[in-house]
Amino acid sequence: MRRSIAYIEMNLKKDLNANEIADHIGYSVYHFCRVFSMVQGVPPMDFVRKKRLNQARRELLLGRKVIDIALEFGFETASGFSKAFRKEFGYSPTVYIAKINNFSTSQSASSTGGFQMNPMITSKPAFKVAGYGIRTNIASGYTKDIAAYWDTYIGENLENKMYTQLNPPAHGEVGICIPSSDDGNIIYLFGVIVEDYAKVTPDMMTWEVPGAKYAVFTTPPVDNMDSASSYDADPLSTAVKATWKYIFEEWFPSSDYAYDESKLDFEFYDERCHGLKDAVMDIYVPIK
Repeated sequence: MRRSIAYIEMNLKKDLNANEIADHIGYSVYHFCRVFSMVQGVPPMDFVRKKRLNQARRELLLGRKVIDIALEFGFETASGFSKAFRKEFGYSPTVYIAKINNFSTSQSASSTGGFQMNPMITSKPAFKVAGYGIRTNIASGYTKDIAAYWDTYIGENLENKMYTQLNPPAHGEVGICIPSSDDGNIIYLFGVIVEDYAKVTPDMMTWEVPGAKYAVFTTPPVDNMDSASSYDADPLSTAVKATWKYIFEEWFPSSDYAYDESKLDFEFYDERCHGLKDAVMDIYVPIK
């Protein structure tokens, strides 16, 4: 088994088949496939496909084109690769890129520190969001993290203006990425939940988030008091990044759910995250 797996891993980008692997380790294809399936729990070529997709998922983090990765790992088309990727992981390559591409790969940003993350499963009806935002592209190094947008903004206090103008029924900000084209362009909207758009001014953006079933993740608590003014050292920012990474690299692959790409995920920030000790926020991920 060790020799066959080593051979598979060394030849993932080649046109592998069960006969070739069996020949390499000196067994009949029948005996090899039978034993491999019993030991690994999947047939050899299913194992190869899973290995290829896992390696391809790592390649996506390098900013390479989906079609290039697809062809490199033996898929004839980008759509075929995307379909296999979605079947294996529960979400498409573009969704994975959008959530993970700009996240740090350091230990501090890739680990939730052993904090147990058991999401709450809930359904939420459609709701309206109004606020301010920017247009950007997921391939150009955008960040989903709210601190990057808000802390680097130079100008009037848009957060105060938003609350004063819109007078939302409850406190809490929504950070949401909205696809605006097929080539990776997005709108990043930071706003509040409103009952209607009657008080919206021309410089604001609006969006109605469709009703969906969500897995709601609360980030690990952090002490955000000393570094609230420094984005680079912001522990809440790091916790948000680590949680997104955990959701897509650990929770989805081991859960019974798939990412619902017909809906929108969003981040929710309320009093629990505003410069307090044990600061936390929630991430709403649409599931099916």
